[in-house]
Amino acid sequence: MSYIISGIQQLGVGNTDVQKTFAWYRKAFGTNIKIFEEAAMAELMLPYTAGKPHARHALLAVSMNGGGGFEIWQYTSRKAENAAFLPQLGDLGIYAGKIKSYDIDASYKHLKQFGAKLLTDITTTPYGRKHFYIADLWGNVFEIIEERSSWFGKKDFSTGGVLGAVLGVSDINRSLALYQNVLGFDTVVSDNTDVFSDWKGVAGSEKKFRRVVLRNSKPREGSFGPLLGDNEIELVQALDYTPKKIFENRLWGDCGFIHLCFDIKNMKALENACVRAGQPFTVDGGAGFEMGEAAGHFTYIEDPDGSLIEFVETKKLPVVKKLGWYLDLRKRDPKKALPMFILKALRFNKVKD
Repeated sequence: MSYIISGIQQLGVGNTDVQKTFAWYRKAFGTNIKIFEEAAMAELMLPYTAGKPHARHALLAVSMNGGGGFEIWQYTSRKAENAAFLPQLGDLGIYAGKIKSYDIDASYKHLKQFGAKLLTDITTTPYGRKHFYIADLWGNVFEIIEERSSWFGKKDFSTGGVLGAVLGVSDINRSLALYQNVLGFDTVVSDNTDVFSDWKGVAGSEKKFRRVVLRNSKPREGSFGPLLGDNEIELVQALDYTPKKIFENRLWGDCGFIHLCFDIKNMKALENACVRAGQPFTVDGGAGFEMGEAAGHFTYIEDPDGSLIEFVETKKLPVVKKLGWYLDLRKRDPKKALPMFILKALRFNKVKD
């Protein structure tokens, strides 16, 4: 069997206060379903933590409307550092998270009333979708963008979870091999070069860029495909600016977007594909890794510019923790989605304010 990518599982966010960040995201976006929470030592990310293990507190939260979640990550053995400069469009790394919306006007109204920092008004992308940009309480940038399909639910919030990410790259043509051929973003939605008016208000928007938007052409398979839904990656290359590396001289887990994580099946086949693409695993957590109530196999690669991509093959999932209902995924058909009643049962893990 070849490998399966079921979608973006989560966007990792390094910060200095897990609970404050979780409260902000669940009230802003509706990512209020807590999958796990754990305080422990991060001992396996040594290539990205200066060769030393560190204590941390992390939790994973998703939205019942669908989309990827957030892995909210805080050092407890050291203080997380901010970038020494203000990251801008084209800088190398994960610059912004994409949050999907089925009613862009309602999302704008809610986030404005909520007090989010609005960076732009509602504008239209070069490929015809309405969107706008905000910053969270830590200054992380999010694009709220209309998504016309691929919804698990439409309740309580006009937004879902993570649709994708905006990544700064030094050479789009070089990056396409990984994102298209390995990660399955095989459809080029748009490829434009310009000074883009819809970015006005976002740091660096006055510069000239090449901007390529990619999506998956086939519906996501696997246990969590219906919940995670379709994804979108936007690669941004600065043409009249020498970009900086967003995590230059900082550790994984420091403030900002620390990784983009995909839910997968068949880690060995995926590893072979990554090696063939010239992007081998740089971290392999092993098949018996546990994180709080969840368990599985996680690995990391770097994209050609060093952005961290995580892969997780889930083995055990807490469905309803209060009832002790855990799901062993190892014996299930890897292509088959979990029954809807199981996926919908995740709502019982909702954190209420």
